[in-house]
Amino acid sequence: MEIVFLGTGGGRINLIKQIRGTGGFRIDSSSANIHVDPGPGALLSSLGYKEDPLGLDAIIVTHNHVDHFSDAMVMIEGMTNYGLKKRGIVIGSRTAMEGPDRSIHGYHQSKVDDAYSAVPGEKRTFKTEKGTFEIEIIGMKHEEETAFGFKLFLDGKVIGHITDTEPAEHLGKAFSGCDVLIINCMKPEADKYHGHLTTGDVIAVLKEARPAMCIITHMGLKMMKAGPAKEAEKIEKESGVKVLAAKDGLRFKV
Repeated sequence: MEIVFLGTGGGRINLIKQIRGTGGFRIDSSSANIHVDPGPGALLSSLGYKEDPLGLDAIIVTHNHVDHFSDAMVMIEGMTNYGLKKRGIVIGSRTAMEGPDRSIHGYHQSKVDDAYSAVPGEKRTFKTEKGTFEIEIIGMKHEEETAFGFKLFLDGKVIGHITDTEPAEHLGKAFSGCDVLIINCMKPEADKYHGHLTTGDVIAVLKEARPAMCIITHMGLKMMKAGPAKEAEKIEKESGVKVLAAKDGLRFKV
């Protein structure tokens, strides 16, 4: 199993300036290839890093913000063989999948085998052409109220992802038991703009969750200025969990 980071930048300024990419990340495994949060540049990053969109089995959109969904429908076009073959799975937040402001239109939802509006607390098993995977939906505390994180049970591994969220008491316990926990860590420290995790917040989560490995991503300009590797070292020292700061194009073998 390999996790490929197609973009590790976060925040509104980075979204436009693309100092770091915003293509999300992809999990490639024998039972499923899954693209998580295909934001701006996801298609071009996939091609640039030789990650074929036609080889996808599932797409996950954790919440209905443009830096997490903008390339979702074009990636569906790839997953469905240029839209010519009904196949694949789309898992999205309720706001992304339903209602007038949904980012994944009904047309593209109709092209896949299974379109699931994620419900926190639910566990669902999905069948692909190559095998199966199970996903546990975990609610986040975010401006997009239907945002979710998840634990993915795939080929004997547990991959967790904490997407954009404010600190919440349930996160540490909810994400225990992960082989790899990928956390969106926007800032080195708190400021007047709330809604995302900081270095200190990640330390608190890891002290309880205790994954075998943590990877931080989705970093804003202040995090980049502070030095992601330096912040990862701080998190590792204070939490006792091995931590890696992702870079665009990083390939991590699980």
